[in-house]
Amino acid sequence: MKNIFFFFALFIAFSSIAQNSNQVELEKKKLKQALIYGDQSTATNMMYNIIALEGEKSAYKDSLAYLYFNRRSYLSCFLATEDALKNNPNNVELLEMSAFSVESLGAYDKAITRFEKLLSVTNNNFHAYKVAALYFQVNKFDEAYAAVKKANALPDSGKENISFPINKNYNQPVPLKAAIIYLKGLTEQNLENKTAAKESFEKAMQLFPEFILAKDALSNLEVKPTE
Repeated sequence: MKNIFFFFALFIAFSSIAQNSNQVELEKKKLKQALIYGDQSTATNMMYNIIALEGEKSAYKDSLAYLYFNRRSYLSCFLATEDALKNNPNNVELLEMSAFSVESLGAYDKAITRFEKLLSVTNNNFHAYKVAALYFQVNKFDEAYAAVKKANALPDSGKENISFPINKNYNQPVPLKAAIIYLKGLTEQNLENKTAAKESFEKAMQLFPEFILAKDALSNLEVKPTE
């Protein structure tokens, strides 16, 4: 009799697993169709269903974070990435989405923490630049200077550009290396080292002669009386 109950319980367990697996596959088919039709709302709901069925380790937590990031739903993206990072704490793409999301929300101190974590994983000069730029944003110039020097010392791929707003209608893409040197100059200027700032602005223009903001910064620096 005990064997009968054991096999019956085993049968129920396997049936439940099979039913759950079938439901997951159905939700994935619905998700695929929603994405084909560009139905972001339905796709989001399908992902929640899949996560609920698959449990805490579901890889669809990552997919949900991507979906929110692409929709510029930065608060939801941040919360989704924080949850997904519990399963994969050093995932570079999740860390980037988390960092850019909190930056977009204006939480600069939290964004600094996220980009510093990212930098510890990648040792990438773009991430070092972001740390420096955020420190500069919150007027922590000593920290910004240390970070921008690190960014300048790291290898540069030559593939990254930084977009600088020139006016309401135009953003100028600038090679990352030139942007790093320009930020170094701005930081030196705020640390009252005008001579070093001048050298940095000149070097930024050597790297990228069309650099409008570096040219303006250099002109404004030169018109002031020599200290």
